[in-house]
Amino acid sequence: MTTHASPADPTTVAARVAQLPHLPMDSLWALWDEYFEERPKHHHRTWLESRLAYRIQERAFGGLKPATRRKLEEIGETGILPHQLRRDASRLLPGTVLTRIFDDVEHRVLVRGPNDFEYQGQRFKSLTAIARHITGTHWSGPAFFGLKTQDGQKEPA
Repeated sequence: MTTHASPADPTTVAARVAQLPHLPMDSLWALWDEYFEERPKHHHRTWLESRLAYRIQERAFGGLKPATRRKLEEIGETGILPHQLRRDASRLLPGTVLTRIFDDVEHRVLVRGPNDFEYQGQRFKSLTAIARHITGTHWSGPAFFGLKTQDGQKEPA
């Protein structure tokens, strides 16, 4: 008698998800039919794999809370992110390099982490401080580096 891991065993779930790109299309469709009531109109393989991967994990570990699902549906309908998510989306990953040409000079900033930027070997706590250092005037750092626009203001020439 063989024993099978439970469907919620993370190793089994990970293995099932990892095998999706290697399955022939007929096996992928058989799996689709097992997890969904109807087939999609398009047959884009990567999309099918991503939906199946989500559904396999959802069945094993549970789905989104109803409030989270409603919030995501609202974002999808309106395209407007809640304030906290807008702030989170504007965070830069460590290792990101921002470049800006100003006064015919290319300026490069390395994002080291939250509130930690490096410019010409010097560390700064904000992009705004770097923009002020470069220009000698007050600028929104994210606007200076092209990450957002300032309402009603244009970049100086």
